[in-house]
Amino acid sequence: MEFYKFNKESGNKISKFNSDFVMSRIIQTNKPTNIGCMHLDQNGLVGYHQAAVPQLLLILNGEGYVRNEKDEYFKVQSGDAVFWDKDEWHETKTIVGLTAIVIESEELTPKLFMQLKK
Repeated sequence: MEFYKFNKESGNKISKFNSDFVMSRIIQTNKPTNIGCMHLDQNGLVGYHQAAVPQLLLILNGEGYVRNEKDEYFKVQSGDAVFWDKDEWHETKTIVGLTAIVIESEELTPKLFMQLKK
């Protein structure tokens, strides 16, 4: 399990074409990719299971806890990204609720685009 940041501070200012915004790059793939938005209500749970393919969880709002097979929970919140490799056991839970984007693909290498969380 790896933790990354995709908040505004980790992005780059874009000014091309008279633009004025910050872009936090996340991922690029050449193989088929599934992207979804996951909504967990209060006390929501994504049960303990094995990742079928590499998976990247991007927390948009709310907060929760994630773990892998070590049974130690880590707090995650808006702007955090969690990466699990293929076959890695994992779970996500929340008390207050959270919304997240889930990216699944055989070809995910977040370290090429995002900063590791310190």
